Amino acid sequence: MVDPREELVEHIGAMRAFAISLCRNGATADDIVQDALIKAWSNIDSFQEGTNMRAWLFTIVRNTYFSLHRKRKREVEDVDGVMAETLSQKPDHDGRLALKDFAVAFDQLTDEQREALVLVGAQGFSYEEAAEMCGVALGTIKSRVNRARAQLAELMDLEDDEPIELTDAVTAAIVQTQPAA
Repeated sequence: MVDPREELVEHIGAMRAFAISLCRNGATADDIVQDALIKAWSNIDSFQEGTNMRAWLFTIVRNTYFSLHRKRKREVEDVDGVMAETLSQKPDHDGRLALKDFAVAFDQLTDEQREALVLVGAQGFSYEEAAEMCGVALGTIKSRVNRARAQLAELMDLEDDEPIELTDAVTAAIVQTQPAA
């Protein structure tokens, strides 16, 4: 009794010719034949001895081609990578690392500076409202906010106009420089 796996090799040329006739591309045809051979090898037990091996293999090639064809209909071809560039995003871990650095730096501020930053930056109160809540002069709140932001930038090694990428909108609002009112 002959192992049907040995007969597979005899049909590779015909399988490739059939695949080329279906897809009209040599490289794609080679991929289809390779996939078909893997499927045939893996499912050799389903081949019925005494039947036509070539017909069985051509059926696998045909089914592989149409599966690939259906799959490619759902895909967008992006040869030059333009589409991929629009879909990519910066890894989330960068924002988490910056947020961790921010938390460490924020803890080093004085209580008054943290309070002023939270009120003006995170909570969105005006300088006037924050000054009234803290019971201090308007200039004092402005000074605390500006000094706190400057100290945060220094502690986090940020340049003057360097943006900080944080995943937390509240934290980003605290750090963001606002013009003096």
